[in-house]
Amino acid sequence: MKTRFCLIRHGETAWNVDRRVQGQIDIPLNATGEIQALAAGRGLAAEKFAAVYSSDLQRAIATATAVLPRGPIVAKADLRERHFGVLQSFTMKEAEILHPEVCRRHVARDPHYDLDGGESMDLFARRVMAALDELAQHHVGQTVLVVTHGGVLDIVYRIATGRGLGAQRDFPVPNAAFNWLERDAAVWRILLWADQRHLGIALDELPS
Repeated sequence: MKTRFCLIRHGETAWNVDRRVQGQIDIPLNATGEIQALAAGRGLAAEKFAAVYSSDLQRAIATATAVLPRGPIVAKADLRERHFGVLQSFTMKEAEILHPEVCRRHVARDPHYDLDGGESMDLFARRVMAALDELAQHHVGQTVLVVTHGGVLDIVYRIATGRGLGAQRDFPVPNAAFNWLERDAAVWRILLWADQRHLGIALDELPS
């Protein structure tokens, strides 16, 4: 039997706007991110979820709480963003000056490189898919909501479409968009990706 998932990247943060590498640094939502999260909640109001899981970082927890204010929400460290080693807290322009070799190997998408003390793409992908496969097995025949991070969604998309970890990203991973997938007999399939129709409501509420 199938397990159906709605995966959501957390709402926007100030570091997203600055294009600063967050990784596992615990950055909160900004005002736009809070509005996006509320819009996601309205967009999913008619859905019935057997369970709601979130990364344990506050930008994901806050998004999940806005989507499902009455909970319960299960926080899981295995759903965290990748640890980007020495690149965390820097923009790529800053990192190119301070850590040029790390940046070069990062851009080359070496799947076995740990970014000087971080997490390699290979190990990150194993962590992410082990966590999601466990949820799928626990919720066979049900629909589950997972609030997580851009890097996690990047891995899921690649697994579902057969793209290698070393290929450059050519697909969107927007903040607070809906990504619907199903898992059946250990095979992941995308049903709908990067659905942002609900965010039109949020954009109308932004101050001018």
